[in-house]
Amino acid sequence: MEDRIRIIEGDITKEETDAIVNAANTTLLGGGGVDGAIHRAAGPELVAETRKIGGCPTGEARATRGYRLPAKWVIHTVGPVWAGGNRNEDNLLANCYRNSFKVARKLGVKTIAFPSISTGVYMFPLERATRIALEETGKVLQSDREFTDVIFVCFGEKVLNAYQKIYKEVFH
Repeated sequence: MEDRIRIIEGDITKEETDAIVNAANTTLLGGGGVDGAIHRAAGPELVAETRKIGGCPTGEARATRGYRLPAKWVIHTVGPVWAGGNRNEDNLLANCYRNSFKVARKLGVKTIAFPSISTGVYMFPLERATRIALEETGKVLQSDREFTDVIFVCFGEKVLNAYQKIYKEVFH
């Protein structure tokens, strides 16, 4: 399983995977951070398609084409805003990963790249979010051989270091 997970520092909009995951907001119309970067890189066709979807509740996922991105698909998932941990944030974040993989499976995706969901402006504690991301990915990869490459694309050294640290704790 570990040979199917990679952790890198980089720009998710440059990943040549079947799908990339967007840490979106509930409108799916673009925003800041990774969401804005994906929308800018994909071009105006992306927002035209997301308008037709009509939004996405927290913890769920929706798919669109990748347009000008190297990835064929964008899987948009809405992470929870951190509110101290008493508003089901952990489960909602876990659902982001579960539902993103579920959508990816339906699309026939074999390679997928994830950002660090909810750890930017949504303020989810980085190490806590990273543990959820890696544990949920591990559960999926145990039972699903279809996913051959899951990449966590970290924006910045702080995020990269957190993923590398938590990876060792979860998988060793």
